[in-house]
Amino acid sequence: MPFLLLAIGLGTGLLPASGTAGALLGIPVALALPWLGLSSAWSQAAACLALALLAVPLCGMAERHYGRKDDGRIVADEYLTFPIAMLGLPHAPVVFAVAFLTSRLFDIVKPPPARQLQALRGGLGIVADDVAACLFSLLTNHAIFYFMGPFFRQQGWLP
Repeated sequence: MPFLLLAIGLGTGLLPASGTAGALLGIPVALALPWLGLSSAWSQAAACLALALLAVPLCGMAERHYGRKDDGRIVADEYLTFPIAMLGLPHAPVVFAVAFLTSRLFDIVKPPPARQLQALRGGLGIVADDVAACLFSLLTNHAIFYFMGPFFRQQGWLP
């Protein structure tokens, strides 16, 4: 079942701290967008929307397969929504690290409306809270790099 392999993040969903392990796959997904020729913010935003929409049925099928709501082995929602947290930001290691940490923080804490979105049924509920968490992460990341950008550039961590 190829959908299951994608839903469990090529096996990362079987590891301890599966959400964090699965979310790490989001880094190469985000890196792939410009490599695929998606260099503008609009094209990357469209790709993020497409990835999130792809995650909904994928996670829904996996949930039905496992017979358990938002089974911890399902991590496609983590890695297919992570690129949202990187929209409009430079692809530098420090940015990926901050985006990863903030997206995990917001996914774990689930500020409103993320927690309420998780209550939606099926794949939509699995993915919607991660989209919300990554949107919170995106706003936080832009604020961090707006205010701390000069420091990061001075350190040579940003172009």
